[in-house]
Amino acid sequence: MKTYFYLTIFLLIIASSLKAQRIYQTSAREIGVNQIDEFKAFLALPNDAAKKEQIEANIIWAEQQLASLGFDFKRLKTAHLPLLLANKIVKKKLPTIAFYMHLDGQAVDLSKWNQADPYRAELKRDNGNDYETVSWDALKGESIDDLRIFARSSADDKGPFVMFLNALDHLKKINKNPAFNIKLILDFEEEQSSPGLPEAVKNFKEELVADLLLILDGPMHSSGLPTLVFGNRGIATLTLTTFGPLTSQHSGHYGNYLPNPALALSKVLASMKDDQGRVVIPGFYDGILLDDSTKKVLEGVPSEDAAIKKRTQTRINDQVGKTYQESIQYPSLNIRGMQSGWVGKDARTIIPATATAEMDIRLVLESTPEALISGVRKHIEDRGFTVLDHVPTEEERMKYDKIIQMNSKVSYPAFRTDTEAKEGQWLTKIVTDYYKSKPVIIRTSGGSVPISPFVSELGVPAIGVPTVNLDNNQHSPNENLRLGNYFMGIETFLAILTTAF
Repeated sequence: MKTYFYLTIFLLIIASSLKAQRIYQTSAREIGVNQIDEFKAFLALPNDAAKKEQIEANIIWAEQQLASLGFDFKRLKTAHLPLLLANKIVKKKLPTIAFYMHLDGQAVDLSKWNQADPYRAELKRDNGNDYETVSWDALKGESIDDLRIFARSSADDKGPFVMFLNALDHLKKINKNPAFNIKLILDFEEEQSSPGLPEAVKNFKEELVADLLLILDGPMHSSGLPTLVFGNRGIATLTLTTFGPLTSQHSGHYGNYLPNPALALSKVLASMKDDQGRVVIPGFYDGILLDDSTKKVLEGVPSEDAAIKKRTQTRINDQVGKTYQESIQYPSLNIRGMQSGWVGKDARTIIPATATAEMDIRLVLESTPEALISGVRKHIEDRGFTVLDHVPTEEERMKYDKIIQMNSKVSYPAFRTDTEAKEGQWLTKIVTDYYKSKPVIIRTSGGSVPISPFVSELGVPAIGVPTVNLDNNQHSPNENLRLGNYFMGIETFLAILTTAF
């Protein structure tokens, strides 16, 4: 009798387990492993957007894959690199959902990678101290989720594109159509701020319009839970240069006499923020209101504050917002690089001729880029500087006491879709039903994506569906994609593609 009882319990547990299993989980893993050689071949194509000669092979690869899946495609010409637009019409009366991805990558510094060729993918395992290369035969094992593919663009953004292709390929093999029409927008110079995208949006409006845009870029929340991103900050850049002697001068001969441009620039930069990291330029945070409903969304995100401090080894943080999520709801003013004279073994006893700071302003929906840039300019002028947009002439150098050259550019604006909009509810329900838990809802991501002109010009709501691991080292040496994220991404796209909009 006891044997029968335990057998019954065992069978019930097995049945419950099978019922709880995600319906695409096995298929996603199988196709992900089976298609790994195609993924490796794609990663093997260099794709530095600054080297146009590398991009053509990537465009051709994408076209071949899309042709095999029944897409019609064309290149949208711009003054820069083309966009690749692909369409799959299931039924004309169905809604059309657009998907944006970019297939270019950041440049590589061979000296900083822990492998001979960043474009030759390697499979690696965490050995407790570092990642060690293992044979691709390891994919035949069962516990492979924590293995990682190391290669440039494995996570940003070739990985999500291959996940998407794998999901479509699986549907083709089981003779199942997507539940809506599909439009793919493939960008090949996102890492160069997509200079051709605004032009393409204006010239090809009718061809680009869709009912919803899903952005397949960026990392998931650090918890590893399914994540939806409803907005991204925009970005503007500033270059500030101060001037000292016409050429660098001996610090022994002229110290205490000639003005030092590095010191002048440092004072200007330091004056822009208080000791808590808040911008003191009047009006910089105007229009930002975190009401109760907004705070509820922000508080619904699992806290990353402690994890960020541990990962970055920073004890204190700026006090623009009370939490990380609050802080990225505001525009930011950041010094991204400084240069003056020489440092390290090249240091010289000189008063440098110039000092330069590269800055960026992350924009939010409520702020006007031009107003923020004007505020920075006025702040500098109020400190007695004459602001020019060019290198000063001899006449100007002798006329003005203090000079700063300031050049600025608005790369692209911010965008945000209401988290309660029908599009968001549709996606949230898909993820909740499939994974049996609600996704992490990110109101605004701290980063920027150049697709925002598409949103602002065409009025198409946009939501990000990130799939890669947060610690993927995107833009940096040793970029990687965790296999568990690779498989889960395929699952997520299958769940989305098979749900009517």
